[in-house]
Amino acid sequence: MSPLIVASILPAVHGPLSGLVKALGAMLPALHGPVIPALACLAAAALLLLLEAREGAGAMEVASLLVLLPLAGVVATAPHVEAAWPALAVALVVAVLARHREDLLHSECGIKLLWVMGAALALSWGGLELLAISTGTRALAEQWAVLRLDLESSIGWSTALSLSLLVGVVMLGGAPFHFWPADLFQGARPWLAPLAVAGIQVCGAGWLLSRVDGIEQFPAGQRIVYSLLGTAAWVALVAGGVTLMVQRRPERRVGTLASLNGALMLASLAAPHRGAMGAGARDIPLALWAGHLALALAGAATLSRFAAVSAGSPSAGPVLFRRHPWSGILGLYAFFSLAAVPGTPGARLWLGVARDLVSAGRVGLLLALAVAWLAAFGAAIRQLREAFGVVTPAAPPGRPVAWQPRAAMWLTGAVLVWMALSGIAGTSQ
Repeated sequence: MSPLIVASILPAVHGPLSGLVKALGAMLPALHGPVIPALACLAAAALLLLLEAREGAGAMEVASLLVLLPLAGVVATAPHVEAAWPALAVALVVAVLARHREDLLHSECGIKLLWVMGAALALSWGGLELLAISTGTRALAEQWAVLRLDLESSIGWSTALSLSLLVGVVMLGGAPFHFWPADLFQGARPWLAPLAVAGIQVCGAGWLLSRVDGIEQFPAGQRIVYSLLGTAAWVALVAGGVTLMVQRRPERRVGTLASLNGALMLASLAAPHRGAMGAGARDIPLALWAGHLALALAGAATLSRFAAVSAGSPSAGPVLFRRHPWSGILGLYAFFSLAAVPGTPGARLWLGVARDLVSAGRVGLLLALAVAWLAAFGAAIRQLREAFGVVTPAAPPGRPVAWQPRAAMWLTGAVLVWMALSGIAGTSQ
């Protein structure tokens, strides 16, 4: 790369990178929340990348691990998401996808991600500019104070406020944009997809939290935000649940479950939490959600590479479960946690959001959450049945599954079990 090009882009990335370094410095000493899950997810990606390099990809592919460090950093530092991180995360993922030009699925995923996220970012940035024009300031607290004076029609600021939230909903995988996580898990490399999806979704949640920080000072805007996020969560939960019922490919099931976990965060934000929607009121729930999401996606995505596509008739289980059943069980545990099966960390997170919805009186949203959970539970049981298959007299295949993906499933499954036993995912504020 030309030194002139490097010198030209350094000022643009200096601020976001310095913010990431400061956030990591504040989080690493405690090693709590999403830090350990993010490190485990990064280690699992390294194992899968090592397998790909061993199969002939070359040393340059191993260097691709460096692009995962910023995405793991976004997960580890949640909820401390800077304003520029969503655009940088999307640009990084698209750049990695575009690097594999010969892979048609990679190119398709990159194009879809670019036009969906690019349009959403442009509209949200436009909403931010409209808010600044309406209020005469870019400081969020001052904007709420000016709007509270009710000096002009609500049409302008309510439209701008709605647009400013759009990219957060899209990045969380809310319907009708819930296709991009499933596409990414089906088309991207197994070492890239989990951290890419988790990093983008964490950026989306952080964007929403930063945009509604202090909005309780402006009751009219708070009502609009609750209504918008509640509607988006309801649609995302119902559409995601219906989509999950008809998914046949294991990778797309994982992607749809990722979008349902994004809808879970939308539902959490739509329920009043101690009278405030700001980032300070939800630091711990978002941190736990981010760490669990990355870890469960890494384990479930690794499992999906060895699971068979659903067929109309019963058949024998895949090689993984016939040769290495315990590795498969730990991979299934990650899938189960993503689907909020009771006894997993994911179930505690879903139960905590359900309690918030009951306390807030959001009955319709609670029913949508129940529908989505039933669909996720059904998908988990279906995956379990297909994993072990039917008893067959034939001997298991002679060639075992490589040790790298098995080690990745053991790593992610062990950390998830630790989270469940220690009760970290059940902590609430």
